[in-house]
Amino acid sequence: MTGFLQQAFNGLVGGSFYALLALGLTVIFGMLRVVNFAHGALYMLGAFGALVLTAAGVSFWVALVVVPILMGVLGALVERFLVRHLSGLDPLYNFLLTFGLALVLQDAVRAKYGVQSQPFDHGPFHGSVNLGLFTFPAYQVFVLVLSVLLCAGVWLVLSRSRVGTIIRAATERPELSRALGVNVGRWVTPAFGFGVALAALAGVLAAPTRAVNSAMGADLIIVVFAVVVIGGLGSVFGSVLAGFVIGMVQALGNLYVPALSQTLVFILMAVVLLVRPAGLFGTEEHA
Repeated sequence: MTGFLQQAFNGLVGGSFYALLALGLTVIFGMLRVVNFAHGALYMLGAFGALVLTAAGVSFWVALVVVPILMGVLGALVERFLVRHLSGLDPLYNFLLTFGLALVLQDAVRAKYGVQSQPFDHGPFHGSVNLGLFTFPAYQVFVLVLSVLLCAGVWLVLSRSRVGTIIRAATERPELSRALGVNVGRWVTPAFGFGVALAALAGVLAAPTRAVNSAMGADLIIVVFAVVVIGGLGSVFGSVLAGFVIGMVQALGNLYVPALSQTLVFILMAVVLLVRPAGLFGTEEHA
């Protein structure tokens, strides 16, 4: 039982990265109807941003704030000068644009740092936390708590504030929001930047515990897409919940059926789509 609980908790920690990435991806898709294939590369840039800043003597805590802000600005510029010009066209064009952007970013980082993982020697703290039945690395507990608080905070803002109501409506029902007089276009650039900032934040949090290399985003983004599909396209709550669930499924799969651990996510996705084509919390218009 102790081993099961420890592995499940480890899955929640891994799921926290999925939840943050899926949350940003869902907001972008909901408002722009853009499948942002560059999301994994932006996550990777967040990790390298933390690596560069901490190597230059900047505190990890400063990097945790500065890198997502800078990446959010970059995301806003990408939407403003690239993605926006393809709005109204076949969604395939934006898919190809973001896919090409991901390749460019990965190759640029690979040209600078090579293919080997870069050591991250500036973690914020070490040690373990006693959780009763087992101990767990303190930093990973921090990652889980921060991710839960961030996801809960974003949900509270979306559900309790006027701005959040507009954004949630524009995310989940953009056409209806336009019909009711909401200027959805005004929120598109900030939403894209916010989604990119969440991806970068996940990258900064991952840097002390994951292999920091140019391929780290490409290895993760396919699973994140599966998370979003399982949770329901356009559903913020569904994406976050599915992120944590998938993290646990992978971790427990590694413990009990290691040969299938990498495919369990896609088996689960296939089952969910057979039962609910729109995902667990999605709507039929997003199916």
